[in-house]
Amino acid sequence: MSMNLSQAFDEIVQRRRSNRRFDTQIQVPDEVIQKSLDRAILSPNSSNMQLWEFYWISSPEEKAKYEKLCLGQSAARTASHLLVFVTRQDHWKKHAQWNIEKIKASMTGEPSKSEKRALDYYGILMPILYRTDLFGLSTLVRRAITFVKGFSNPFMRFAGIADQRVMVHKSCALAAQTFMLSIAAEGYDTCPMEGFDAKLVKRALQLPNQAEINMIVAVGKGTNEGIYGKRNRLPIEDVVFKR
Repeated sequence: MSMNLSQAFDEIVQRRRSNRRFDTQIQVPDEVIQKSLDRAILSPNSSNMQLWEFYWISSPEEKAKYEKLCLGQSAARTASHLLVFVTRQDHWKKHAQWNIEKIKASMTGEPSKSEKRALDYYGILMPILYRTDLFGLSTLVRRAITFVKGFSNPFMRFAGIADQRVMVHKSCALAAQTFMLSIAAEGYDTCPMEGFDAKLVKRALQLPNQAEINMIVAVGKGTNEGIYGKRNRLPIEDVVFKR
């Protein structure tokens, strides 16, 4: 069975290509998008904080609006659906509390040692990692902790808002990749796009300043013209180093 799973996954990975022109006569069923989003939320993410949101653009009117925001590129113009992957580090407090409530709901009495650690993790550590303030005092506290704890021992070097941004974008990108592989498994195609006006996309989605656009993924039935040449990759020995 494992060989069958391995073969199936290999076929999905080999099939997935960034297709930049879709067949406008073939619509991707909503069920395919929904199933792929259900899979995407199962993606690994930092501390199960799930600091992401996915915006599904499907109506012709909305797609026309986002086509312009994606600079008129053919992938956006011919797509059946557009998915906007968004990071929401500003939701850290709400999501930390959600995790705490899930832990408490599973308890049958006084918390065990592991449950107490988990409660402290979300009740104490997450605020340390994610809290921000107008004067940057939270960043200074994190830098001080990192300096002391990491002076003579390995320690997570995490201090400023940039570190938070990197972390939530990594998690969101993992979800986007799961989504794209799922679409490939369903027999359709995707094109992850970075060519868009992030400021105007945020405005169109009515997002706050702290939210950021991770990527926009166009979905459709790919065409031969949408594949721009052979998929070339650097030799594996140039990028993989075994120690």
